[in-house]
Amino acid sequence: MRRRQTSEVLGMTPASDGVYVVFDSVPGFDLVLTTLDPQIAGDQPELVAVQRVVVGGEAVERATVFVPDGKIGYFVKRFEEYASENTPTGAPKHANFVDRVASVRLATIEALWTDDPNDFPADDAFLWWELWLRHRDGGELDRLAALSERLGVRLGERHLVFDDRAIVLAWATATQLGSAIDLLDDLAEVRRARLTAEFFTAAEPAEQVEWVTDLADRTEPAGDGAPAVCVLDTGVNRGHPLLSASLDSDDTHACEPSWGATDHDGHGTGQAGLALYGDLLAALETPGAVRLRHRLESVKLLPPPPRANDPDLYGAVTADAVHRVEIQAPLRRRSFSMAITADTNGLGGTPTSWSASLDALAVGRAFETTNGELQYLDESSMDDHRLFLVSAGNIREFDGDEGHLDRSDLEPIEDPAQSWNALTVGAYTELVDVGASGADFDDWTPTAAAGELSPYSRTSVTFPRQWPIKPEIVMEGGNTARSPGGDIDWPDSLQLLTAHHEPARRMLTTTNATSAATAQASQLAGVIAAEYPSFWPETIRALLVHSAEWTPAMRARITAAGVGRREREALVRRYGFGVPSEERALRSAGDALTLVLQDTIHPFDDGRLREMHTHDLPWPTQALEDLADAPVRLRVTLSYFIEPYPARKGWKLRYRYASHGLRFELKEPSETNEDFLKRINKRALDEEEGRPTGGDTAGWLLGSQARSRGSLHADFWEGTAIELASRGRTAVFPVTGWWKERPARDRSDLGVRYALVISIETPVETADLWTPVASQVGIPTTIVT
Repeated sequence: MRRRQTSEVLGMTPASDGVYVVFDSVPGFDLVLTTLDPQIAGDQPELVAVQRVVVGGEAVERATVFVPDGKIGYFVKRFEEYASENTPTGAPKHANFVDRVASVRLATIEALWTDDPNDFPADDAFLWWELWLRHRDGGELDRLAALSERLGVRLGERHLVFDDRAIVLAWATATQLGSAIDLLDDLAEVRRARLTAEFFTAAEPAEQVEWVTDLADRTEPAGDGAPAVCVLDTGVNRGHPLLSASLDSDDTHACEPSWGATDHDGHGTGQAGLALYGDLLAALETPGAVRLRHRLESVKLLPPPPRANDPDLYGAVTADAVHRVEIQAPLRRRSFSMAITADTNGLGGTPTSWSASLDALAVGRAFETTNGELQYLDESSMDDHRLFLVSAGNIREFDGDEGHLDRSDLEPIEDPAQSWNALTVGAYTELVDVGASGADFDDWTPTAAAGELSPYSRTSVTFPRQWPIKPEIVMEGGNTARSPGGDIDWPDSLQLLTAHHEPARRMLTTTNATSAATAQASQLAGVIAAEYPSFWPETIRALLVHSAEWTPAMRARITAAGVGRREREALVRRYGFGVPSEERALRSAGDALTLVLQDTIHPFDDGRLREMHTHDLPWPTQALEDLADAPVRLRVTLSYFIEPYPARKGWKLRYRYASHGLRFELKEPSETNEDFLKRINKRALDEEEGRPTGGDTAGWLLGSQARSRGSLHADFWEGTAIELASRGRTAVFPVTGWWKERPARDRSDLGVRYALVISIETPVETADLWTPVASQVGIPTTIVT
């Protein structure tokens, strides 16, 4: 593996010639890195990479050292002296160094990989790599450029130079870089590049075309029978190569045909890109086929300027948009994604004609709006239920001197995101790399820390407590940056990447805030609908919330010592129930069991409570008992749709707005079944008479009162496995609403659908909660991965 002869053939002058050598430690021991990296004057061995790897099932430390020509004797001498000489104490010389070394060999490119060893890519997979070069004589970038041209490797236009390292991006395969290690002495380590949207938006239009064409060629669109995400926005330009195969011309509409269905603004096309792919950054930088699970539909809800919709008519406009796509494709399963909101003008969670229209559409009602009130037109069925995902609304003016969390807590959710039945989406962020946007942002800092609420996002912290908890979930919405002087900007490195609405000019652009978050949540809703065709809109909403987890930054605030339930509720009104996960929404695991129940209940009969459901769940009783005092977490999510009271006079009162409410309770460990039913009956009576409810509170994060806002209720219980073992019986029961108060208009006979999702998690790695439940319900236990 000599470099001089090969390098001269390539016409390059190397900084020095030598070999890369890998040292593996004895399992359970660390190498003596100071010996491997002597750092003495002259051309000496240099430690370039250190990583932890698993060899033969045991963890070892692996170090890669560049050894210049003529300097291998530095190590040979130490091994020879170890074998022939002793120290004054009688121990072999250099024993501390040599005894820890299990093997020595020449390096491959994989030895320079310092990310997780399990993530090293396949030999022929193209991806962006970070090449860390040994920066010594200033010629390393020229040598890399010459070699890259010969090997067919594309280099990024920008690079970073530190005191002893230069960092360059390269689009290459492991096989190509494997050749480079034999030809170039400057490599120190390689990693997977962490690209930002700025990398692609800064590219020339012709280069963007190459990226988009490559992704379009690797994308397999969903078939005609797949579910769809319907984007209600400014229209979508379906001529974009990433959208055209998933959006038929017959599925693009406008509420007023004279507006045209194309996107006059750019917002709708950006929403469509995220609703189909999620953040395009991941799809562009990850090699391999992209298989889409759902399709797109579009309705232009906003007219091109200078025209504008009458704010009082937005409920009717939204209903018209819904009916247009349903007439075109009446059998298609779909969810509706809407990132258009209006100022609530201090309504503080009170319903409006727009939010009530969403509630009525979600529960399948057809209506007219007159003077801001709904007039129901028919007796539509439960098969007409619809899922709406709505943005929480954005903070539009930023103050560089103001704490962004305090600002978000004071800026209320916008209309119609206070809708009871819609899933409201806020924004958080993990994007904090301001420096990736170049020298213009030197010394700027991200406004929000990683894992915190995005500075764009609104909350329901100021809502009166009787109104629903909003947002229910948060998704990535980008960040802003703050200069040392307090100025605010939004560099591309802190935004999300999506499709540009004028592909003839540019293919890619950035987007942000709760609009971007809502589009990504809609993409996940489409995936769940494709995976589980029998799931109701209520169930998909439940799974999106149930799969959400708080980031460490959020959890630290919510579970802080001394924080009571009222304070926890305020924090949940900021963060919702966290960030949803596709993996958690679609799969159970051995140590994280998820049960999904769909059922229909009839709440009332002539002004009286009519039904209460109890369910004996397939419970891993023995597995929990075997875990004894091990910690477990139980999570419960109940999702259903209410019917809004049509008259505006009823929208000021909680129980007169909702047709009914549902609640859940779990049996206590010491309760008999009879005692459990008595407690549920008392709980229902207490709510009916307006008394504070009791319910099960011990061990619950929110408790029965705080979790019972709106039409989606979620809570967490933590305790020991043995305490949970006997709690496999649950109840779902109705509480009062305007159906009960107005028996002549009660639609209880049609039934009310609900989805109940329950999961059990434990940190015990050897626990198997899934298999015993699978055997109870007849699920095969063989899992193909």
